[in-house]
Amino acid sequence: MTTRNGMKRRNIGAHISVRDLCHRYRRHEELALSGISFEIKPCESIALVGRSGCGKSTLLHILAGLMSPTSGSVRIDGALVSGPSPDRIVMFQQPHLLPWMSVAQNVGLGLKFAGEARHERDEKVKELLRLVDLDGFGARNVQELSGGQQQRVALARSLATHPEVLLLDEPFSALDPVTRRSLQRDVRRIALDGGITLVVVTHDIAEAVAMADRAFIMAPNPGRLAEILKFDADLLAGTDREREMFVSAKAQLESAFERTYGRGSAAAAD
Repeated sequence: MTTRNGMKRRNIGAHISVRDLCHRYRRHEELALSGISFEIKPCESIALVGRSGCGKSTLLHILAGLMSPTSGSVRIDGALVSGPSPDRIVMFQQPHLLPWMSVAQNVGLGLKFAGEARHERDEKVKELLRLVDLDGFGARNVQELSGGQQQRVALARSLATHPEVLLLDEPFSALDPVTRRSLQRDVRRIALDGGITLVVVTHDIAEAVAMADRAFIMAPNPGRLAEILKFDADLLAGTDREREMFVSAKAQLESAFERTYGRGSAAAAD
């Protein structure tokens, strides 16, 4: 089976279960995270929303297996997360591309390390570049690209190994608004088409509504879940009705954000 974008689909998403998660950094008495429990359904998209310092990136890194919690557990499809896995890919704020390599070489790096044959690797890279709207850019050096194009290269590289979970740590925060909206739409669509469970860290309310089925609002000191909101429609469809629902969902999330952080905090978050 292939997606509408032409990429071969093999995933059915991953189920994520978090139970009684707590975390304390070394030499710190206070908890960074406390008592966090939730479930994420296969192929669901979740936004972790909150101000800086509420622990959302810490939680994301624990989901990825890049950090071990002080107590509690994370299970993906029933298996305890105890370290990184190619099935769970993180996109960070910076694309972290290798500047001496071409676009195609950066995208195919994980496939090369996995031992894929050259001709198979080349075909997959071409497919991935089409998927992220960079068809014909393979021979370009990544330093010649704009910031948004570099993030598209990073996205293609992240998708190369067919991850079941894609974890985004504010990867669009440095981009201009138009490029940012375009990438938000594209990543959401690719995740839906590719059967990928998506977790997005953001402090931007509009981004959370655009990219997620549900928003987890996190409160600080210690980081914990304050509220969970569900969005009931495909808010990227572009119809007048969907635009109205987007405005309504954004207002609901703004209200929840202000219940957690105080009056006026939602305006500062956008």
